[in-house]
Amino acid sequence: MLIPWDVPRPQLSDEVHPALADAARAASAAYGRARSLHTRLELREEVADGADGTPTMRVDRIVEDAILESIHRSRVNLLSEEAGFVDNGSSITLVIDPVDGSANAAFGVPLSCFAGALVEDGTAKEALTTWFDTGRAWHARAGVPTSFRTTGRTSLDGASVCLMRPKKGTQDAWLRVANRADRIRVLCTTCLETMLVAEGTVDAFIDPGSDTHRIMDLATALVTVPAAGGVLVDLRGRPFTFEPDLTHRWSGVAAATPQLAEELIATVLGG
Repeated sequence: MLIPWDVPRPQLSDEVHPALADAARAASAAYGRARSLHTRLELREEVADGADGTPTMRVDRIVEDAILESIHRSRVNLLSEEAGFVDNGSSITLVIDPVDGSANAAFGVPLSCFAGALVEDGTAKEALTTWFDTGRAWHARAGVPTSFRTTGRTSLDGASVCLMRPKKGTQDAWLRVANRADRIRVLCTTCLETMLVAEGTVDAFIDPGSDTHRIMDLATALVTVPAAGGVLVDLRGRPFTFEPDLTHRWSGVAAATPQLAEELIATVLGG
């Protein structure tokens, strides 16, 4: 069965860097074409292994191929979970998650997105996340406050928290957070969930210790969440780096305030 709903063009301001904007538009258009041509099971089919060592679904391949065409037009470099590092001899690299929430995207669950950060000299300068099914977009520049803000919550008790699904070895930590929070959501799309933290829809997002995140899962949040007044840190204090080596993993913590991040980390680690 095909997914019948159209994928809208992302709602982007003129302030978005042209390379980021072109990649985001290419991703949405490609995902829309993929949904009109392939069934849910075809989109979910694993067609290759990505540069990060994880299986590549057909939906990932279709969207990333469109982004590859985009970055060659823009003449910038690319770091992506499927293609790895593509060197176009530019001082600018786009660190991209072509489809965050791939399983959601393949089955038509309307919780998936494109996420891209513009990195120059090893520093993320700009970020763009676009929600495929709504066209909604979050754009931020490093050090420049956004129009949207986090909730400002400082305490885990009574908080609304997005959690990565419990995985082997993290169940106890998952429950410690869930037992203190007021609301728990598992949306299966880190890039979108961290944007919900940035705009104040939820108070925090956390991977409770599974070390699932690659740099492209967190790159947009690294710019957008602090620009909105929040923080993005690793559970174990490891620094985020934009190296082409995609074996590096983190457990990302996005929170409305440093105090909330510290309380979440202490709770996960058994404090």
